[in-house]
Order: sequence, then structure tokens, then C-alpha cells
Amino acid sequence: MTDYNITDLENTARKLRRHVINMISTAGSGHPGGSLSAADIVTALYFKIMRHDPGQPQWPERDRFVLSKGHAAPILYAALAECGYFPVDLLTTLRKTGACLQGHTDSRLTPGVDVSAGSLGQGLSVGIGMALAARLDKKDYRTYILLGDGECDEGQVWEAAMFAPNYKLDNITAIVDYNSLQLDGFTKDIMNLEPFMDKWRSFKWEVMEIDGHAMQQIIDAIRQAKTVKGRPTVIVAHTIKGKGVSFMENNVDWHGKAPNKSETEIALKELS
Repeated sequence: MTDYNITDLENTARKLRRHVINMISTAGSGHPGGSLSAADIVTALYFKIMRHDPGQPQWPERDRFVLSKGHAAPILYAALAECGYFPVDLLTTLRKTGACLQGHTDSRLTPGVDVSAGSLGQGLSVGIGMALAARLDKKDYRTYILLGDGECDEGQVWEAAMFAPNYKLDNITAIVDYNSLQLDGFTKDIMNLEPFMDKWRSFKWEVMEIDGHAMQQIIDAIRQAKTVKGRPTVIVAHTIKGKGVSFMENNVDWHGKAPNKSETEIALKELS
């Protein structure tokens, strides 16, 4: 998969978006907006950047991925299925009782999921713990954490943000899916994050700012983060909530709502 070129990756991201729509439509519930906004980032990580082995989900040398915005589980499940961690057919079991693909990730149930999620704000702390463990164990795996911008309202995010530079953890990359919307409105109206980049810089992080839908920019930034020494890196990825589906884009109504049959058909046509 590391041989994928940009076109391959863009096509894969579109396929993952189709999976997201089908999964949530079948389940009748879920979070399409934030899953679609993160599709390009997740694709770049799983199909180009990260060291992982679907045949050995617990391989000790694998890179770790923490989906801190756990409600975007559908995009992670879609990537894991396409990578071969479990059959693609299982995607239609999203949120079903007893299924291994629950509404928020559960590392006890789902092959390839490193961290259970649900309560926002905790993933950065967990990921930093993984990065510190790698140093103590003299392992060279890297940890990636995907945060939501609304999630950065949480105080625990900033406690973790203080910790990582204090211990000079440079084997960690945080990526913020900055789609400017959260549960019931625009982030600027609910809890204005700006000046967002300056906040991270003041905590002594290396800060990069990219278009979170430009595949080459995503790859270049993640690779550049690997070269940063003595401090952690955060990539602020500007995205569009609901990316790829016209009536979902930049529309807070699609934070946590499933499309009906006709909406699903329109969305899949647009993503074809």
C-alpha cells in the first residue's frame, strides 16, 4: 500500500467515503460529517504513511493510531476493512447489537483499533502515553492522534499539550481535523479556538498548517513531522465537514444524522 500514488490515494479516499455513507445509512444512525472530513487524512496514514500489518493487528513494532474524535469511527472502520483487518462485508453491521463495529471505537472488539474512544478530549493524553512508552521501551514506532477542532474545547487536550513538549516527545504527531463545525454550530460561535496555531506554538509544539483535502500536502506534512527533533508536532488540517457530498458540506445538520434512501443515492452518485 505504501506504493500508492496520489491518484490511488484519492480514489481510495473516495471509496472510503462511499463506505461511510452506506454504513451510516444502513445503521440508521452515525456521524457522517466528521467521518467525511477526515477521510483524506485517514487514507494518507493507513495507505501511505503508517507501518502496520493487517495480519498482525497487535504487532509490537506497528505505528499507533488514536482516533480521539471517536464518533468518526466509520471512516476508521472503512480504512481498516479496505486494508484487510476484517472483511468489508462487516461494515454493514455498524452499530448493531453484538457487532464488533460499534458507534465509537472499542479496542476489545475491533481488530486494528488501538484505543477505545467515546469521551472527547482524552485521545491526546493516551497517544502521548504510547509515545512515552515507546521511548522507555526503546521502540521506534510512531504515534498519530486525530483530534476534532470542537474537541479542543476540552481542558484535558491542553494539559496533554503541556506534557509532550516538557518531555521532548518527538515520536508523536497530532493532527487536528479543523472543519470549523461541532455538534450544534460553528466552533467560532461556541468556543472560539483562535488564534489556534499560536496556542500550540506557545505550548512549544512544532506547528504545520495544511489543506486537509490536498493529499500531497497531507503526506508532505506527516513526513516532515518525522524529521522534527526534540518536540512534538501538530498538523492543523483545514477541512470541510461532510466533504464530498454537496448537501452535507459545511452543514451542521449532518454532524450526527443518517441519510435516508434518496439522500444516500444522491450521496453515492456524487462520490462515484
